[in-house]
Amino acid sequence: MNHGKYTGWRKSSHSSGTGNCVEVATADGSVGVRDSKQHGRGPVLEFARAEWKAFIRAAKDGEFNL
Repeated sequence: MNHGKYTGWRKSSHSSGTGNCVEVATADGSVGVRDSKQHGRGPVLEFARAEWKAFIRAAKDGEFNL
């Protein structure tokens, strides 16, 4: 995967300052997700935009509440 294709990484405004966050960026019809603790050196998970939208919708609907 071309990690350099993603720019403008962002994280939730609800994130704390502890660095335990995920960051997301978009490019070429996909969404990249990475661990903020890796400072851009770790792996990037890549999802199609439709997959990402379905995940966000399910999270908002409480599908993943444990």
